[in-house]
Amino acid sequence: MRKILITGASGCIGHYVTEALATDPDAELILFVRNPQKLRLDPRWRSEVTVVPGDMREINRHADLLRTVNVAILAATEWGGPDAREINVNRTLELLHLLDPAVCTQVLYFSTASVLDRANRPLPEAATFGTWYIRSKYEALLRLGEAPVADRTTILAPSLVFATEGDKPHSFFSIDVPVFMKYVVGLARFFSLDGSFHFIHARDVAQVVRHLVQHPDLGGGLRTMVLGQEAVTFDQMAGEVIAAQGKRTYLRLPLPLSALSRIVPLFQRHILVEDRQWGAFCLRYRHFTHASVINPSTFGLPTYCSTLVRALQIAGFLGGRFAREVAGQPTQP
Repeated sequence: MRKILITGASGCIGHYVTEALATDPDAELILFVRNPQKLRLDPRWRSEVTVVPGDMREINRHADLLRTVNVAILAATEWGGPDAREINVNRTLELLHLLDPAVCTQVLYFSTASVLDRANRPLPEAATFGTWYIRSKYEALLRLGEAPVADRTTILAPSLVFATEGDKPHSFFSIDVPVFMKYVVGLARFFSLDGSFHFIHARDVAQVVRHLVQHPDLGGGLRTMVLGQEAVTFDQMAGEVIAAQGKRTYLRLPLPLSALSRIVPLFQRHILVEDRQWGAFCLRYRHFTHASVINPSTFGLPTYCSTLVRALQIAGFLGGRFAREVAGQPTQP
């Protein structure tokens, strides 16, 4: 039986990954969490799930446990402030050094597609304009090669993550959806915007993780996998959402960058300066697309959510027959 460590198991992706791996009869799951009360464990999950309370700041206290781990899935993340570098870089690297190369055969490290350019290489602007979180993830990406287990490490870089199901934690992107639906899609009925991006549902992220755990030969060597569906343009996405709402579009005038640069700051008066800097860069960059993306269909697996419209319907943001049909789907990916 393989001993699988999951850090950040109480977070959005952590919950889905734990759920996906909990039915594996060959896996003993160890959930490393700062606050066990945030875990929403399904009673159907197997008894082989062990919860270990702990803080990444004191990861060295768990050195004996880490030396016994066969597979490490690192999803623990500090999202903001000066502590982001301490957790996302220093303590994460310390954890990687505490793993025993003779025992640990696989590491799946969660980064973010935001620190990669369109060729899936490190994006220098992430270090220049990024938030605390973005800058720390960029630095960690550059330093993963220092770890003794680098040769068996796979970097997972999710694009925009959507998740709003049940009592699991919602992703940051999903939390912003109501504002997005009210203002951005509303403007899209009259204006077009040059931009494109990838997105992926957290349940599909978990499917990929489970498949990689079952087939470790597919990763390793610091291979970077951007997790996402095929790129969608802003206009394409907005048009599909508007149509699903039963509304129509009008003469859609191109919205120039100069206009956006004046409009966006009106909604950023209470946002930290670092967030405004990153937001301004995103407006200039516009096309957050990547040379290749990975999702369940890459491995011949069924995809839970292939379009953003479907994600909105599953979450109940869009009504209709489809939303009622998917409501009864099983929770296992």
